[in-house]
Amino acid sequence: MPVDYKSSADDAPRDVALAVRRGLTCKCPQCGHGRIFGKFLKVNPTCDSCGLALEGHRADDMPPYLVIMIVGHIVVGLNLAFEQSAEWPLWVHFAIWPTLTVVSALSLLQPVKGALIGYQWALKMHGFDPGNSGRDPALPVPPPSPANH
Repeated sequence: MPVDYKSSADDAPRDVALAVRRGLTCKCPQCGHGRIFGKFLKVNPTCDSCGLALEGHRADDMPPYLVIMIVGHIVVGLNLAFEQSAEWPLWVHFAIWPTLTVVSALSLLQPVKGALIGYQWALKMHGFDPGNSGRDPALPVPPPSPANH
């Protein structure tokens, strides 16, 4: 008999924009108070404020991909604009553009990952699905353990 997940108490829709904004500030997407990260990119297992289990997220390689796209467009656009407006010596380019790229990428990586975790929570994806219990549906179901007698 199929399980009816629609009867759960967590059936209410979640505000995607609010969850993404909270994630951008590296706060819990559910309560907006607890911190998502314990270290630079290490996600806390649970929110210290509301107890939301955060370890089920599947951000994987998407945050770095988005950061590369954002920073690449900004840096290349700025480089082209400055190249058109002034003739700078080569050492100035070597000083500005790599530094701007690294600083921008490192400063955006945590907020982008937080926003992605907030987005996943709001859409009840992966470990945030109340009917999934944190298990990846792509993995095979483990066999039941034998009862200890």
